[in-house]
Amino acid sequence: MGSLGTAEIIIILVVLLALFGGKKIPGIARSLGRSLNEFKAGLRDEPSSQNDSLTTESEEQS
Repeated sequence: MGSLGTAEIIIILVVLLALFGGKKIPGIARSLGRSLNEFKAGLRDEPSSQNDSLTTESEEQS
C-alpha cells in the first residue's frame, strides 16, 4: 500500500485524458511545473527574507 503500480498510473492517465482532453493536458502540466519551481524558489529565499523582515521590524521599533 505504498507506491503506485503500472495499472494505477495508466488508469489515472486515462481519467485525466477523459476529464481535460488531449489539448489542455500539456498546458496544465506546464503550469504545474512553473508553480512548483516558484514554490521551491520561495522556499530557498524564505530564510533570508525572514531575517530581513526581522531586521526591518527591529529598526522600526528603535
